[in-house]
Amino acid sequence: MASKYEALKELVASIEVDIDKFYNKGNKAAGTRIRKSMQDIKKLSQDIRMEIQQVKNKV
Repeated sequence: MASKYEALKELVASIEVDIDKFYNKGNKAAGTRIRKSMQDIKKLSQDIRMEIQQVKNKV
């Protein structure tokens, strides 16, 4: 689980440049990359939630 959490943190950190490009410089392609990354974050977060639930139910 720790590796998934680390991957989530890295993914969030990786979109920082694109967020700056989109909001401050008006780069529309950066917005597309942000949306894709946010979808990946959503999927990874759901995987972590399911894993936590499985561990919780075992105890």
